[in-house]
Amino acid sequence: MSLTKFESMLKTNNIFFFDLVEFEEIIIHYLDVGKLALAKKAVKLGLEQHPQSVDLKLLQVEIYVFEDELDKASVLLKKIEQIEPTNDEVFIQKATINSKLGHHKEAIINLEKALTFTDDKLDVLSLMGMEYLYLDQFEDARISFEQCIIEDFEDYSALYNIVYCFDMEKKHEQAITYLDNYINKDPYCEVAWHQLGRQYYILRLFEKALTAFDYAVLIDESFVGGYLEKAKTLEELERYQEAIDNYLISLELDDPTAFAYVRIGECYERLHKFAAAISYYKKAIHEDPLLDRGWFLLTNLYYNDENYQKAAYYISKALNIDDDNSLYWRKYAEIQLKLNFFEEAVTGFKNCLDLNDDAFEIYIGLTDVLSFLGEFEDAIAVLFKAQKIYKNIAEIEYRLAGLFFVLNKEKYSFHHLIEGFKIDYEYHIILKEVFPTVFENEKVQKRINNYKNATE
Repeated sequence: MSLTKFESMLKTNNIFFFDLVEFEEIIIHYLDVGKLALAKKAVKLGLEQHPQSVDLKLLQVEIYVFEDELDKASVLLKKIEQIEPTNDEVFIQKATINSKLGHHKEAIINLEKALTFTDDKLDVLSLMGMEYLYLDQFEDARISFEQCIIEDFEDYSALYNIVYCFDMEKKHEQAITYLDNYINKDPYCEVAWHQLGRQYYILRLFEKALTAFDYAVLIDESFVGGYLEKAKTLEELERYQEAIDNYLISLELDDPTAFAYVRIGECYERLHKFAAAISYYKKAIHEDPLLDRGWFLLTNLYYNDENYQKAAYYISKALNIDDDNSLYWRKYAEIQLKLNFFEEAVTGFKNCLDLNDDAFEIYIGLTDVLSFLGEFEDAIAVLFKAQKIYKNIAEIEYRLAGLFFVLNKEKYSFHHLIEGFKIDYEYHIILKEVFPTVFENEKVQKRINNYKNATE
């Protein structure tokens, strides 16, 4: 009624009288629904009718803070504190300002003061816990949130935060102990069972994790997160069809997600049901066209099926979304090789190196393509770069031997050939595969046989 009366007053420019409780209800309503302009009007009118009201002044402070007018808020708080030095809200608002300024230690001090004056410790303890989190003081944060649980055993937000602190401290066994104790007091808390399952999952105790998730969804059959975690656990246990069934339940309970579609597709892929896998990967990218992982998974399936044209199409989609992913560029290069697009393959491998992907196979792949294109000196340069990372590798030495021989630099060729012998004589057969004409050369064969005879 008071809200309707207030909005009617604004429309007619008539001035109506409201008591303090009415003004507070009106202002809090507008703040809750995000109608800040109306909240400001209500505060202004309220203070005109009740200029001594501390509660209205505190609401004014809240608006100042919301608008980042922190100086104004601080000045007004000082005046309020002089009037009511034991008002807990004064110190809560001081803490809020401290926090906004990044002064989290000062915020905690003010919240500790608020605790001495408040009758509602829960909110203050929760705020204090968050300040400790900002400082990465996870043990102190956890203690604050544990006190929240003492105040309100069903404060699930605090419970989540407690487990988060244990996670950040990597104290998973302690988290399990805490959750076990919590469940002993409330065996029908699906949140606690879910969090317990997560801890077992992190520790790779998948059977125990599965049991916990089973309890979570048994207690709350609409617990989407429970079904998702259960499905992930079933994947780890290689029970892929059961995992699919649980992902499908989550899709029935909530709006479809690309994540669930992808996971279902991966399960079908592991079951070698590739048509079904493709179907769900396509559902994933339809749901989220910017999901590069979905495009990449399709790429791999078509690549493995030797459908390189389609694989090329899908990898280009993935790269359009994330062209800083060396894994995608590596697959791009592999596909281009299959399609005999060697220049494009070079581009793919070079992009991998530019992205600091120093995998040995990248250097070798790029070397071999450059060699095929007749760019022998570039190929040698790549191998020398590889040699700085991968020392005493026979494969590099034999390739250098082959390349220098092609360039008629026999002195260098035989140097690297001997170095290859020293590392792994038997591996010289790689010359036959990569440089067959070099391998068959009389001078090379002589060096191979001489080294063999000398070491026998």
